[in-house]
Amino acid sequence: MRGALSQVLSQLLSRALAINKNCLTIKVRSNLVFSMQKPSTDALRCAVQLRRSASLLSRRLRPGLQRVGLSPAKLSVLGQLFRAGSLTPTELAERECVKLQSLTRLLAELEAEGDLARENHPFDGRQTLITLTRQGSSRLREAVLLSDARMAEVIENNLNEEDRALLLRACAMLERIGLALDNGPGAEAAPSSAKARRRSVVRRP
Repeated sequence: MRGALSQVLSQLLSRALAINKNCLTIKVRSNLVFSMQKPSTDALRCAVQLRRSASLLSRRLRPGLQRVGLSPAKLSVLGQLFRAGSLTPTELAERECVKLQSLTRLLAELEAEGDLARENHPFDGRQTLITLTRQGSSRLREAVLLSDARMAEVIENNLNEEDRALLLRACAMLERIGLALDNGPGAEAAPSSAKARRRSVVRRP
């Protein structure tokens, strides 16, 4: 649950939500913006509260990242590389929902710090592949463990067994929201199977 919550929050926070009069604009890619009809009052209230809660948790977990010298943006990039193995800068920018130009400086900093390495693309000489180094993997794991330990302590002291079960259900719903955001406006993510939910709970980072 702890690792899943960290991952879901990271995914949700990487999407930008903006309300403009009668349209809700969701930026799901750096160069692709969808518009759709204004949602119901209940859905909008949930969206606002979710954004506030996710932002609050992100701010509270930030000190743990600073201990290992990682910003939330750097943590997200390292997490993408950990899960994917290796990516081109363009692929990484698409996954992070940012422009490639915005990612260039961040990648240069991580490379200078020894957290990632570049290598020639085996099939495209114009491209390079970015991979996570042993040091980068170690820093990522340390940051995730610190964040998870902090959240586990708070959950242990503040939520009873029934609350924790409810939180697990909420995590599954958050994953569905994150998948639907990736799929575009009006998209419905299929409910995760029990097996998939169990796998996402224990997966790290």
